[in-house]
Amino acid sequence: MRIRWSVLCALVLVTALAACGSDGASSGTSSAPSSAASTDPAKAEQIVRIVEDVMAAKHLKAAIVRVTADGKEVVTRAFGESMTGIPATPDMHFRNGSVAIAYVSAVLLQLVEEKKVSLDDTIGRWVPQIPNSDKVTLRQLATMTSGYQDYVLGNAGFETEELTNPFKAWTTDEMLSYAIDKPLLYPPGTNWNYAHTNYVILGLALEKITGRSMQDLIKERILDPLGFANTRADLTAVIPQPVLHAFSSERRGILNLPPTTPFYEETTFWNPSWSITHGAIETSNIYDVEATARKLFAGQTLSPESYQTFVSTALRGTTRPQPGCSTCMAMSERYTYGMGVVITGDWILQNPLFNGYAAVTGYLPSQKIAIAVAVTFLPEAFGPDGGYENGGNTIFARVGELMAPDDAPPLPKD
Repeated sequence: MRIRWSVLCALVLVTALAACGSDGASSGTSSAPSSAASTDPAKAEQIVRIVEDVMAAKHLKAAIVRVTADGKEVVTRAFGESMTGIPATPDMHFRNGSVAIAYVSAVLLQLVEEKKVSLDDTIGRWVPQIPNSDKVTLRQLATMTSGYQDYVLGNAGFETEELTNPFKAWTTDEMLSYAIDKPLLYPPGTNWNYAHTNYVILGLALEKITGRSMQDLIKERILDPLGFANTRADLTAVIPQPVLHAFSSERRGILNLPPTTPFYEETTFWNPSWSITHGAIETSNIYDVEATARKLFAGQTLSPESYQTFVSTALRGTTRPQPGCSTCMAMSERYTYGMGVVITGDWILQNPLFNGYAAVTGYLPSQKIAIAVAVTFLPEAFGPDGGYENGGNTIFARVGELMAPDDAPPLPKD
């Protein structure tokens, strides 16, 4: 059965070196005007050509791109269509997926700064109902080194349930029931595997530690201080107007449709409640996603010490592939998990992919370059089993090379 993960393309790039609203007027809360003059018109035109070329090659229906250098706009532009006959626009909202994982880890680091917890505290104090909570620490959850199995990745039972009923509202207990009673993949702290399970448990612990909901913690500690007016949490399928619509063929395998049978359906309003920490399931737009790279990935809201933990490459040389663990892998220059972010070369990024939406947001601290991309897909983007790759990765890699030719992201550019 096909594996589905929000981090799929990040891992594919490393291991294979390559996978209810309606459209309406702008909400008027964009953090920067889309019509701002470019600081470098020549580069802006080159970026436009890159996006157009990749859209054709990767069969993208829409792409929204924003690039800044030292906080100044190079380009902000939308390409293609949200729906047939409705052009995509820069102010359209979409699901930001794992971008919000970085917000969760930043909240944890702030609590450590305030001496309310230590990263090496075991989680049994707050979530004793979770098996092995007396062995697993907050740090291990945040760096995905706990050993917990995932309720999403390679989990045939979960995948069947979620894709058979994509409008289902999932509870946290239902999500964790697919993972936490299984044996740990390894002793906590001795290896790494991508698992949504970690951040669901971490969210429960943070709520117990603070007495606040994750939604309130992220809003008060991250979104409001950084001015992210277009980012909001919602456990329902609602997306604020205007909406970037998404389409997918990923249920082809579950529905046992032959490859020759055309199949392509709208996924915009599939329920995202299964995807990550409740309270961190969000919608956003390209302005806030770019600003996440430019502000949060640059260390705003964190002390210098916490920031070094946030973007640490300490896992390099300590992790490895492991039989029976599809996402256990050795950390490298191409892919190292920090704490809620990925470090690739000198770039810090997140790149969600799920339910027909994909995005990338990345930051190069040495040159203060931020790149954000959101994309949707045409029918030709999907393989015979419904699998697909994050075409935004290719746009990001090529634009990163254009903006920083001597420090390009070490990701495939085709």
